[in-house]
Amino acid sequence: MAQEDHETRLKRLRMRSMRRGIKEMDILLVRYADARLSALDAGELDAYEALLDENDQDLYQWISGQQPAPQAHAPMVADISRVAARG
Repeated sequence: MAQEDHETRLKRLRMRSMRRGIKEMDILLVRYADARLSALDAGELDAYEALLDENDQDLYQWISGQQPAPQAHAPMVADISRVAARG
């Protein structure tokens, strides 16, 4: 399998951000993807991709502050929450 180039990866992650199970997550994550994905390094993109593998209900509770995010996701969740708060 060929290595995915950076631009293709960004497009794929943006698509995953906007095709969630919960409309609120679509809105929050695509807003984040548009604002921040192009500035993230490979490690941060790995962290974002791992976060996208999580359940939408859990993600929503973490991003909205209803529940604390697991330590592994806490920095990315905090960044998403900051972007989401800006509207």
